[in-house]
Amino acid sequence: MRNHLRSPALLAALIFAGSALNSHAAKASTGCADLAHADLSDLVIESARRNMAGPAPLAAMPAGVNMPPAPILPAHCEVIGHTEQRTGRDGQNYAIRFHLRLPDDWNGRFFFQGGGGSDGELGDAIGTMGVAPLALARGYAVLSQDSGHDNTTNFDPKRGGTLAFGFDPLARANYGHASLKKSVTAARKVITAHYGKAPQHSYFVGCSKGGQEGLALVQRYPSLFDGVVVTAPGLSLPRAAIGEAWNTKSFAFSAANGHGPLTPLNIAHGFSDGDFALARRAMLRACDKLDGLADGMILAVGQCTSARVLPAFNAIRCKGGKTNACLTSAQITALQRVNNGPRDSKGHVLYAGFPWDAGWGAADWRMWQLGTADGRIPSLNMLLGAGSLASVFSVPPQAVAPGAESGLAFQMGLDMDKVEERILTRGDDFAASGWEDISARSTDLTGFLGHGGRLMVLHGGSDPVFSIADTLDWYRAMLVRNGDAARRGTRFFAVPGMNHCTGGPATDQYQAFDAMVAWVEQKQAPERLIARAGPASPFPGRERPLCAFPKIARYRGHGDPEKAESFTCS
Repeated sequence: MRNHLRSPALLAALIFAGSALNSHAAKASTGCADLAHADLSDLVIESARRNMAGPAPLAAMPAGVNMPPAPILPAHCEVIGHTEQRTGRDGQNYAIRFHLRLPDDWNGRFFFQGGGGSDGELGDAIGTMGVAPLALARGYAVLSQDSGHDNTTNFDPKRGGTLAFGFDPLARANYGHASLKKSVTAARKVITAHYGKAPQHSYFVGCSKGGQEGLALVQRYPSLFDGVVVTAPGLSLPRAAIGEAWNTKSFAFSAANGHGPLTPLNIAHGFSDGDFALARRAMLRACDKLDGLADGMILAVGQCTSARVLPAFNAIRCKGGKTNACLTSAQITALQRVNNGPRDSKGHVLYAGFPWDAGWGAADWRMWQLGTADGRIPSLNMLLGAGSLASVFSVPPQAVAPGAESGLAFQMGLDMDKVEERILTRGDDFAASGWEDISARSTDLTGFLGHGGRLMVLHGGSDPVFSIADTLDWYRAMLVRNGDAARRGTRFFAVPGMNHCTGGPATDQYQAFDAMVAWVEQKQAPERLIARAGPASPFPGRERPLCAFPKIARYRGHGDPEKAESFTCS
């Protein structure tokens, strides 16, 4: 999740507001350097060093790129270590590596920062949560981890490059869920050794693959955390990868009309930014006013149906040749296919479709689906989704060479009547299928809710890779199974217009983690979150309430339409 740095005044206010958490700061028991020699059973501490307060290290950026100021980190002990070092069945050397930062002024709490994509990176362990200040700056001990494989050490160009870990059954299980408990156990040992006591409260925050990790924790390891905040969770990762292939095929159908041989570049050119602007305006004409206000946002999540949208599309369907004022029949069909979701030849649904929303075609949206309009960056569906389905989610795993061209060829060659079998099959050295290892769709939250755990799920209405419809399907079923306990202990917030984790025509900046802490520690259950649009949105500074499911934000009919107070949740 991106760190949206605020103004200095707001940053100071937030730090002051969080000072209560630091009022009983714990001092070190075992010195930082001594951790490298502490008896921590099966843990190996690679390094333990004390860092003075100062700016966080940032990755090198090309010259001329404007970067926000680096966040200031407090004085802390930085620990890097590993557990479960081994040689895999594929001959690769594996370990679960973790990165832990322990502030000098500890607030007695633990924060696990989720991963992303195919993981394989150690993470910075600074506690990114979408807004400032960082968890580390608030006094939390912060953990990140690589999920049991390393993108450099385990890179194999003959087995999908960074996705080669999918050929090892344990590496795959660690990626799906098993490394989470192992990393938390390691972190808690180090925390206890350093401070002389275990954390009072434990929190997890993650988006995308990190969101999948959060749901895996509450489903498989329910006693580890008190509060879990997940955004855009990839709870159905293997099926979502089928959806990525389906969407590539859908946009390929549109791009094939008069654009020459099918390539990632031609798919990118199948829709111009102007074409998507036409489609968005049609969706808004059909659905914008459902919440009581025409404002360029569709707040009535779930109510913008094809019955409303398709007549608006038909009104801009090209009658002759393609012009800048119309969409071709092939383009409209492609959009319908994405909305409907992948199916086999008998109509069996393989993954949820993507609901109509005002964020379709926004920069982040098209980056996943088609790539940039100029064709310079191909779609992430081809670059990441194809190889993940082949190497990590399927049995037996299949190597797809890195690159968009190989990803496109793989996705176009998939048989939708047989692809489900790939993710559900066990065999060879794989005692579990890709679906069993990596999905996080169990609706049984008895253990988590039973010990008082609290779960907050957020999802963008225009997420282009993990469908909000899929997450809502799971959430509804989870409510039915867990009843009153789930209604007390879980919340779902849709973020209209938001793309994957952030971006889009959306109010995508909100304090979900603060609400979670208040819920866990002060018993204040959140019914709405105040969200604001960032400077890159079409309406910077706009406010909207995010309403707890099943309520949506509706305009009161009076008041400043740019302020959240002018909306009610109903």
